[in-house]
Amino acid sequence: MLPDPALVALHRFGLGAKLGDDFGKIAADPRGYLKAELKQQDITLISTDDPRNAGLLDSTAAIQASMAAAMERKTARDEKAAAAMQPMAAEDPAGPAATKAKPAVPRVEADIYRDEAQARFDKALAAAPGFAERLVGFWSNHFCVSVAKAPVVRACAGAFEREAIRPFVLGRFADMLLAVEHHPAMLFYLDNQQSIGPDSRAGKRRGRGLNENLAREILELHTLGVGSGYSQADVTSFAGMLTGWTMAGREGRLGEPGSFVFNANAHQPGKAVLLGKTYPDGGMGQAEAALNDIARHPATAQHIAAKLARHFIADDPPPAAVARLATAFTKTDGDLRSIALTLVDMPEAWSTPLTKLRSPLDYVVALRRAVGATAGNEPQRSLRWLSVLGEPLWQPPGPNGFSDRTDAWASAEGLKTRLDIAWQAAKQADDIGDPDEALASLVGTSVSAETRQAISRAESKQQGLALLLMAPEFQRR
Repeated sequence: MLPDPALVALHRFGLGAKLGDDFGKIAADPRGYLKAELKQQDITLISTDDPRNAGLLDSTAAIQASMAAAMERKTARDEKAAAAMQPMAAEDPAGPAATKAKPAVPRVEADIYRDEAQARFDKALAAAPGFAERLVGFWSNHFCVSVAKAPVVRACAGAFEREAIRPFVLGRFADMLLAVEHHPAMLFYLDNQQSIGPDSRAGKRRGRGLNENLAREILELHTLGVGSGYSQADVTSFAGMLTGWTMAGREGRLGEPGSFVFNANAHQPGKAVLLGKTYPDGGMGQAEAALNDIARHPATAQHIAAKLARHFIADDPPPAAVARLATAFTKTDGDLRSIALTLVDMPEAWSTPLTKLRSPLDYVVALRRAVGATAGNEPQRSLRWLSVLGEPLWQPPGPNGFSDRTDAWASAEGLKTRLDIAWQAAKQADDIGDPDEALASLVGTSVSAETRQAISRAESKQQGLALLLMAPEFQRR
């Protein structure tokens, strides 16, 4: 039996139903429902022209705010330490109160992070069906940074997604790749500011050398993939090509603090060989030329196709689906809108059962769409839920991002936590109507007898809604 096409559109591709969605209308043309969203201009962007987002900072401003806060915190610590060294009350006529340390300086990074999270949640909750936002989430996890790295990354992670991911989600992969690798958030996260060409002016003067983190993760995670044929020599050579790509420091000697700069004095001079091709010495353009070539490599097409199919179809996707996506990637020169349309059109997307468990982020968003976007104290509640579920926003455990496989989220403890969150969400719902009506509005007619019976036997409307939010039909995509 084929899965309900409306559920495929809303769960496999989208962010879940909202009360009032017309399942019959969606089921009549599910592909058209999804494609209509992709046709909307700037559908993936978060506009700061919107009064709700007017306070969002670009990455340079956010990093500068973090740098200033770090200096204030350092000053406060120094003053506290100096005060502790002063003679106590016997030598201080004003007594201990006179030497009381100043209060700690607020961590502005947390405020910036919260505002960015609110904008992200607002965008997801307003979307219909949310396919574009699912694509944003996919690419943001593919090109991930972690706010746990340092306060400066916490400050600019949201801006990174808005600047380097969202503008290119329906554009060219090569353009997104270049934007990501130029971005201060990625350069700082993968330590490229520590990479200095051994034969560069700075390298000879300081006696420092390469840091290969950025080069390795570009090849292994961002483009070609593991086992695609590149060697350690390629990693080392590419790291040399990327030297000089950095973020201007607080002093502003290289450029505006917090902005991307190319430091020619740290760049490894000379030609370089990558994947058998020789790139002449060309400063910043040397690595840019390599990135453009890697973006078009057949291994990159295969790697991206497999990840997209795994995310949207199944943990072990049909090989034919992967091959079709890889072909579309190659034929269109990495046109991501065309690849998304290919994904929607492939029969496997509509015939494969909905067996993948929603990731914590998808679950929290779907849950909030179901109970009412204004419910609760936001965005703190959603951020708290994501943390306890193991997928804190913009904080993956490593450069490979959060797992996209069901077994990563389907533990007994994880499902118990989901039950607790479903109960909290039901308590906070704006208006709990008849759970049976909510079932029809949020899941449609594809409801098992067991789920329908459990909800009908609920002792209260709140319990009925909680059971609905934990039902397999709601959890699966």
